[in-house]
Amino acid sequence: MTMTTRPLTLLCVHAHPDDEALFTGGIEALYSDRGVRQVLVTCTNGALGFDGQGRGSRHEGFDADPVVVNRGRELEASAKILGIDRVVTLGYADSGMAGWPENSHPDAFVNQPRDEIVARLVALIDEEQPEVVVTYDANGFYGHPDHITTHEVTLAAVEASGIPAKLYTVAIAESALTGFVELAEHSGMDLPDWIAEGLIAGTPDAAVQTVIDCTSVVDRKHRALAAHATQTDNADLVAMDDELFSAIFGTEMFVRVIDRTGSALPETDLFAGIADWGGPPGS
Repeated sequence: MTMTTRPLTLLCVHAHPDDEALFTGGIEALYSDRGVRQVLVTCTNGALGFDGQGRGSRHEGFDADPVVVNRGRELEASAKILGIDRVVTLGYADSGMAGWPENSHPDAFVNQPRDEIVARLVALIDEEQPEVVVTYDANGFYGHPDHITTHEVTLAAVEASGIPAKLYTVAIAESALTGFVELAEHSGMDLPDWIAEGLIAGTPDAAVQTVIDCTSVVDRKHRALAAHATQTDNADLVAMDDELFSAIFGTEMFVRVIDRTGSALPETDLFAGIADWGGPPGS
């Protein structure tokens, strides 16, 4: 009888289509190349993004239904580029940015029963048995209500299941954020509102103890972001030349929130300390 070995698994939990490319596209492509199974959860349908004519939900003529269809297709294309093995879409309604009237809609993701969402994630964790889970920090990286809810339910699911060896939240060190903004502004690009308006506070450098070099796959992260073509707020990021994009997005940073391995910090590998792991990407 032939014995099969279950692959190690990385589970990324995001709020909207395109978040996987923006925040974790590097590690998804990197660890996919190392044979790690990639599972992506997208909590909402992204209905309050941009439509095919570049109109947002505040503009006349905006229709959310085609947006959902388009963003679903774009998510599939991005996942293929990044080597993601399984995409799970929970299908909750997009809640919109902080302060939008949609925040109070009864169908909005932020208003759904937490126990229900957590139970769905626990069931998925039990099925997939991921060693590593990645999501946003408590501020949702830049205060987006759906990101904050995603953080809360993911943390609760990881704690309830007791299965993942590690939980990380995406981060950008304060010094790196300053350098990124300066480099982008010097290049003449228009930054997305969530960057230009200072919604990202940055994480104190001392707290960012996990830094992953993704330069070997940053071209795939760039293409995955471009696959979300209807989301014009990312247009200037997509339009960056390869050298600038790599300089800004070639490194992904994380804060280790839960660790059941006892591995030392700082680290350059999300799977450090996990049994049967053959070493960091590129080794």
